[in-house]
Amino acid sequence: MNETPPAARRPQALPGTPLPWTSVWYAAYGSNMHAVRLGCYIAGGRPPGCGRTYPGCRDRTLPARTVPLLLPGTLYFAFESLTWGGAMGLYDPAPAGEMPARAYLVTAGQFADIAAQEMHREPGIDLDLGRAVTTGRDRLGPGRYETLVCAGTLDGIPVLTFTCPWTLADAELNPPTPAYLANFASGLAESHGWTLEQSAAYLATRPGAAGHWSPATVVETLAAL
Repeated sequence: MNETPPAARRPQALPGTPLPWTSVWYAAYGSNMHAVRLGCYIAGGRPPGCGRTYPGCRDRTLPARTVPLLLPGTLYFAFESLTWGGAMGLYDPAPAGEMPARAYLVTAGQFADIAAQEMHREPGIDLDLGRAVTTGRDRLGPGRYETLVCAGTLDGIPVLTFTCPWTLADAELNPPTPAYLANFASGLAESHGWTLEQSAAYLATRPGAAGHWSPATVVETLAAL
């Protein structure tokens, strides 16, 4: 029997100056809300239903803790996903609202290696997280997951994720595929305990999905998969 996830938490304000962080919270808001999938980024391997094998992190220790999280801002769907087809899920911290995510407590080196794999780079190079932690954002490259965002701190530890360098207003919106929505819905169930109906109501109203999906069609489509 699955345990009910704990109540979701919210990050606190950013610190004024950077510290030599040894651990960070990696806030996953897409397919890595699944602990098994995130485990392939850490230990190496191919997640279920994925055509890509991940090399893993230098340190293959699993996360010390994981908690459900609510980040300020919104999820939206845009561009084209090489993994899922259709749109990719992206994060804009500026709009009003909150985005459910899952925070994993990892080492700074593990976060760098997870980010490298998400950016389709070879892991093995540490990142300077100082700019992201002090300013809230650091663009590492032009790619669609190459901008670090620090949403605040949790228990005094920075909460970091990655997204594209553009805002929601600048993005080329695109609807997600049924398989991608199913992945999101099961990730929300695993991390937040959401029902299919709750996930459908949320996902169908995200920019990029809205107008192409309704809560009813999401439920109907995912129930048939």
